[in-house]
Amino acid sequence: MKVEAWIFGMCGIFFALVTPAYWVIAGDWTGTSALTMATFLALMVAAYLGFQAKRMDARPEDRLDAEIADGAGEYGFFPPFSWWPLWCALPAALAVFAIAMTAWWLFVVAFGLAMVAAVGWVFEYYRGAHAH
Repeated sequence: MKVEAWIFGMCGIFFALVTPAYWVIAGDWTGTSALTMATFLALMVAAYLGFQAKRMDARPEDRLDAEIADGAGEYGFFPPFSWWPLWCALPAALAVFAIAMTAWWLFVVAFGLAMVAAVGWVFEYYRGAHAH
């Protein structure tokens, strides 16, 4: 996690240097406050990752003497193909369209379809060919 801590630390330093320049050039309170918050956020994440890097064993990515085989192993569960993201996206698109057209009856229909699709996606691995 040392690499990630350095990346966020560099981003925090960059934001800290850009913020006063932005204020002088633009004079905008909104952008200046957003850049200030981005500075604090990046430094906060860098501090957290730095503390965690000290508490845990070095990963293969953090060691200079690591081999490629040191990073081998199981990376997790990757699901097979699924149609449920499509069926979740379609009611979401329909809901956005309904809001844009102020057709609240269509929004209610899209919300109902989205609930059915979300339940189908959540319980995808409880039935069918990929049941566990």
